[in-house]
Order: sequence, then C-alpha cells, then structure tokens
Amino acid sequence: MSQFFQIHPETPQKRLINQAVDILRKGGVIVYPTDSAYALGCHLGDKQAADRIKRIRRLDDKHNFTLMCRDLSDVGVYAKVDNTQYRLLKTFTPGPYTFILDATGEVPRRLLHPKRRSIGLRVPDNAIVQALLGELGEPIMSSTLILPGQDDPMTDPEDIREALEHELDLIIDGGFCGLEATTVVNLCNTVPEIVRVGKGDPAPFRV
Repeated sequence: MSQFFQIHPETPQKRLINQAVDILRKGGVIVYPTDSAYALGCHLGDKQAADRIKRIRRLDDKHNFTLMCRDLSDVGVYAKVDNTQYRLLKTFTPGPYTFILDATGEVPRRLLHPKRRSIGLRVPDNAIVQALLGELGEPIMSSTLILPGQDDPMTDPEDIREALEHELDLIIDGGFCGLEATTVVNLCNTVPEIVRVGKGDPAPFRV
C-alpha cells in the first residue's frame, strides 16, 4: 500500500519532501508531478526499483530511462556536452524537453542505449521536483507514467492511486500538471533530431 502526500505545487512542504527523498533512498518507487506530466521515479543506482518501473509499464530492456536533473551542472556530470549543446541546453532548460546526449562514465551501463551509449536528461520547471532533487543531491531515474495500452500519461493523482497503490511506495499529489509527455531532442549528432513531439515547442530544433 503506497503512501499519498499532497504537496503544494509552488511552496512544497519541506517535511514531506524529506520523507519522499527518504523513500527514494530506501529503494522506493514513487509517482511525482513534473512540468509536462506525472512520472515514475526511483533512485539512480537501484536496479530492483528500476525493474519495478519496467514491470508497471511493461517495458523491455531497450527502454531508455530519463535522468531528471536539478540544473545544468548535474547534466554535465552525466553527459558529454560541447559548447553548442550547452548553449541549447541553457536556452531551453528548465522546461518540458528531454535531451538525448552521449553519456559519461557516471551513468550505470544498464541505463544506456545499448548501441549508442547515450542517455536522456532533462531539467524540469516544477517546484516539487526541484525540491526533491535539491534534497536528494543527485538525479532521479524517471519514466513518464503511461500505463500499458494507453497513449497518454495519467493526470489525476486519485486515479493513479486507485490503479497503482499496491505497486508503488509513494504517490505525490501536486495537482494537475499536464497531459503531454516531453518533447525529445537527440543532440548526439551535428544536427538536432526531434525524436518525439510533446509539450515543448519543437520549432527551434527544426532545420
């Protein structure tokens, strides 16, 4: 049975943030709001928790998780970023974009794209996530909360509770946060490639 925290979307209660981070550190799987849609999250180094997320979403081993980062200094630890990429990231973060970049050695091998050694990273514009990341001190390994057979993310915390309360450790109710997943942009090559169109405006990345 999962816990259920109602956290203020603009001024998150520190006591609840601390409890949520403690759950993450102990191997818990949580649902939390972002600036695009609700997401599943767990501790970066916890394989068992990541496997639980895969079971909930029925994902195969080729699925790429996203590292939810607090800011660009976090991104620089886990991805190789040149000057051109950095300028793009600085312009469009925080925001509803996921950027695929070449990974550094700090990223566990099991999280990498099997052929390209790349990783998805993003910096969300959401006070609850920023508070979680600030207290945790490292990225949250994440995946958009889209259930098997569905095309769109879940949006109502009460519906999430009804569907998944026996499979999660914590659901954070941060109010309505959106219906769309992020726009995904691959920055591994010279020319940016739009992999998925979502909430973020893809126009700046079209050539």
